Amino acid sequence: MRVAIVGCGYVGLELGRGLVANGHDVAGVRRSERGANAVEAAGLVPIRADVTEPDSLSALPDADAVVFAASSGGRDAAAARSVYVEGLENVIAEYESREAVPDRLVYTSSTGVYGDHGGDWVDETTPLDPQTEKTSVLAAAERVALEASAEAGIDGTVTRFSGLYGPDRYRLERYLEGPVTEGYLNMVHRNDAAGAIRHLLETDRARDEVVLVTDDEPVAKHAFADWLADECGVDRPPKRSKADRLSDPNLSERAERRIRTSKRCSNDYLRELGYELEYPTYREGYRAAIEAYRTGTNGAQPVRD
Repeated sequence: MRVAIVGCGYVGLELGRGLVANGHDVAGVRRSERGANAVEAAGLVPIRADVTEPDSLSALPDADAVVFAASSGGRDAAAARSVYVEGLENVIAEYESREAVPDRLVYTSSTGVYGDHGGDWVDETTPLDPQTEKTSVLAAAERVALEASAEAGIDGTVTRFSGLYGPDRYRLERYLEGPVTEGYLNMVHRNDAAGAIRHLLETDRARDEVVLVTDDEPVAKHAFADWLADECGVDRPPKRSKADRLSDPNLSERAERRIRTSKRCSNDYLRELGYELEYPTYREGYRAAIEAYRTGTNGAQPVRD
């Protein structure tokens, strides 16, 4: 299978490595020379192109499957729209114009599109309720991935990731130092985010569908922080209520969104599709980071919710 990973970054590089190991031909698409060098170092074919510049997309390789994992770099909603919506439309239009149209497109989205559910469970059937401009953009991009790709003769799949963590992207300091605000954490290890996409491609599952990609066990933030402190051998961090945190005048919009959107994400459908998690819960996923912390070799950096 020929796979083009557009926006071949944190998850894309791991996905590419796994696909190459299984005998597939993989190209990783990045905007910068530095990004292309990282793609090449991972053993993938590097391609320079920018989804916001349609003329550059002629460089995209012909492919059987396209994975759209581009990032807006944490910028505002307008920048996000230019990448997630317009950029995805540009990629679909480029491939639609070719004689050989890809068979599949996988778009990587976020569980932020669910909005707030008061700690209740959500799954693929739960109606979306994006509550910020940026999560509204993500919901619009999902529609592009399913509807515009279908019009182009490409079967689309949306994978909704919960909070990514893994090598170089742990939150040890945030939770060990505190104070920790109440609410739920929904997480998925980088290896499983990549592994789930690889599984869907290789088993030819979930065409024209949405799949929620998260681990087995949402956890209360206070409980997670206490567990992490105990495992690291340090004092448990101070806690604070949601109301107290929301009263902070310096609270960023991004932090406020995390606090207000409480939910527990179910991976029942991912399991039904046959994917077996490498790291079923945070207990397995944080083991390497805890060991590094306890031995004084911790260099992890925090990751977004």
